[in-house]
Amino acid sequence: MNYHSPVLLKESIDALAIKEDGVYVDVTFGGGGHSREILSRLGKNGRLFGFDQDPDALENVIDDARFTLIPENFRYISRFLRFNGVKKVDGVLADLGVSSHQFDEGERGFSTRFDGDLDMRMNQKSKISAKEVISGYSEEKLAEILFLYGELRNSKNIAKTIVEKRQEEKIETSFQLKDALQKYLPNAVAHKILAQIFQAIRIEVNEELEVLKEFLMQMPNLLNKEGRLSVISYHSLEDRLVKRFIRTGLFVGEPEKDVFGNIEVPMEKVGKLMVPKAAEIKVNNRSRSAKLRIATLKRKK
Repeated sequence: MNYHSPVLLKESIDALAIKEDGVYVDVTFGGGGHSREILSRLGKNGRLFGFDQDPDALENVIDDARFTLIPENFRYISRFLRFNGVKKVDGVLADLGVSSHQFDEGERGFSTRFDGDLDMRMNQKSKISAKEVISGYSEEKLAEILFLYGELRNSKNIAKTIVEKRQEEKIETSFQLKDALQKYLPNAVAHKILAQIFQAIRIEVNEELEVLKEFLMQMPNLLNKEGRLSVISYHSLEDRLVKRFIRTGLFVGEPEKDVFGNIEVPMEKVGKLMVPKAAEIKVNNRSRSAKLRIATLKRKK
């Protein structure tokens, strides 16, 4: 399996401040690059759990008694850890986004470069695929997800065109969608705009932002007192949610102040935002948009 090189590998694992006998979770197992690095730093009594809902990831399972792979969405992290007898952990790593393997598998429908069925499901058991979104969503709903998740200013026009084109013929493959939207894809920025359109549909299909919110909300109760959260994000929608949750414990609004004007937030950031160095970007172009944020539980004064 051709999975991407782990992004910000040293930085994201250093961020976990690994204890030899600790319990850790890699919620985006994929090709297992980050997990192998965590295992290399654990002692014989340490434990690592990996989460990945993509069946392809099962082919990368690590043969190590300290490791357990859970083939589920990481929105259910607390539930499945409890099932495995674990209530608290010392660190959680999340490398968000889509793996190079998924982008390179044309038939999965993630890629703008290869033709394939409009699928985009990270979990093949999910009911809604990209095909259902394109063929069944109303013009208003399509415009909404293109604007919110693709950050496309002309989302209404693109949605209108999709609805008009699907009435003429079915839009069932990546290239059929690309052809239908050709007038919005001038050569100079075609790849960027198409990537934004595909991103919006993929986020909707996989409920990516809802999953991230549910996951983050569980961290204050899941982490041990000095436990660490290490999150790598690849686009501003994810990064804003992570940054905001670490700062306020919320995704909208501001935390309430007590009578003394203090606010109670569950977590606090550790260090500064980290991004890949030029040398890593040169070797692994996928890392160019990566941002690493680190947090721990807020210390009681």
